[in-house]
Amino acid sequence: MDKIAIPLEAGSSGPASALSLRPWQPSDAPALIPLAQDAALRHWTSLDIHDESDAVRWIAEQERGWTTGTRLAFAVVTPQGQPLGHAVLKHPDAVAAEIGYWTAAAARGRGVASNALRTLTSWAFREYEALERLELIHQTDNAASCRVAEKCGYGLEGVLPARPPAYPLEGHLHVRGRG
Repeated sequence: MDKIAIPLEAGSSGPASALSLRPWQPSDAPALIPLAQDAALRHWTSLDIHDESDAVRWIAEQERGWTTGTRLAFAVVTPQGQPLGHAVLKHPDAVAAEIGYWTAAAARGRGVASNALRTLTSWAFREYEALERLELIHQTDNAASCRVAEKCGYGLEGVLPARPPAYPLEGHLHVRGRG
């Protein structure tokens, strides 16, 4: 799978419209460390980065996903290349794939997550002909992610039971089909 950069789609205004998606790069490690220290991000995700070696390891994992084609992870970046978030497409060659995202504290409430999600959704359906369904899962108590999913056309399909340790709490399953 060739790594690509995707400009965020038109239709938004303000800071989010100037962002783009591109694969994570080793040079992003120093910028990733402070993003990962956000308490809310730690609560909602499994991101566990404390220092530069953790950041380098995490970015290497994202690069392996590109190599295998099983996990296409993108940094959501400013025109200057500063990461503000993350968007990921897991198992894109399947009929149903999983999509996810997170945003840095400074980027929340500015349309970054919804714009990145809409862009990655459109790109995934264009690039993967066999893909019919995208699934987005978040903890049931994450009201902001619920709003982003619904705003981007992902309908709530159901509640998933907790499955510790990976999923310690119940989750909402949102789905969007190709049509």
